[in-house]
Amino acid sequence: MENSSKFIVSYLPKSFHAFLPKRMSIKDHFSLVGKVALVTGASKGIGESIAHVYAEYGAKVVVSSRKQDAVDAVATAIRQQGGEALAVAANAGNTTELATLVSTTLDRYGRLDIVVNNAAANPVYGPILNTDEVVFDKIMAVNVKGPFELAKLAYPHLAKQGGAVINISSIGGISPEQGLGIYSVSKAALVMLTKAMAKEWGDQNIRVNAICPGLIKTKFSQALWDNEKTMTSYMKHLPLHRIGTPEEVAALALLLASEAGSFCTGAVYTMDGGHTI
Repeated sequence: MENSSKFIVSYLPKSFHAFLPKRMSIKDHFSLVGKVALVTGASKGIGESIAHVYAEYGAKVVVSSRKQDAVDAVATAIRQQGGEALAVAANAGNTTELATLVSTTLDRYGRLDIVVNNAAANPVYGPILNTDEVVFDKIMAVNVKGPFELAKLAYPHLAKQGGAVINISSIGGISPEQGLGIYSVSKAALVMLTKAMAKEWGDQNIRVNAICPGLIKTKFSQALWDNEKTMTSYMKHLPLHRIGTPEEVAALALLLASEAGSFCTGAVYTMDGGHTI
């Protein structure tokens, strides 16, 4: 089998050899040493956990969210643990601020390898009929347009050496969640954006994947997991009978950012304890 594999590889066009993974130990496959990662919505919850894990595995991490003091706190914590981090405040729904975010990253580190679109907005909980135009536009600006614009801004820099874009969607993007109608619509759009980018950018060795978490114990979802009636009903249909943690999402985000996930692109990963089965 080994000899036949060498035979096949020898007849691949030379252009394909750059995309073949280098031989390394399984531990090294997860290393992010030498990489620069930009994480939005990184001041708490899933984004904060991803930033910490990326730094732990060797990446220089740009921590971004709307408030400077919040991202400063996360960056400081990463540095105290021996990692490298830069805090840059930016509104994920503002294209001008996203452009500044990318340029600041390049000014400091000179490259960009990984982009995690984690920032999200959901200012309303209830029926679609209760969602007015202003709220609709805000949800779409942060949850869809923001990842679209940031990925485009990052594209020429990712294309220089290959890279990864990881979009944090939701199981609501697969099947609409009760009371989260327009949020679910935005996350479904993010799933399709992921697939479209993966198909168009693969020839530049840019991998684009989406993670669709279920109920994760974060402040963003506290109104759900802090409600005893809601949780009792939810657990009846959840095979693992528990909610997830930000660290569990971060572990999958590490796989998709590293060489361990080098053949993964255009994929949509549910991480919901079996809720969508």
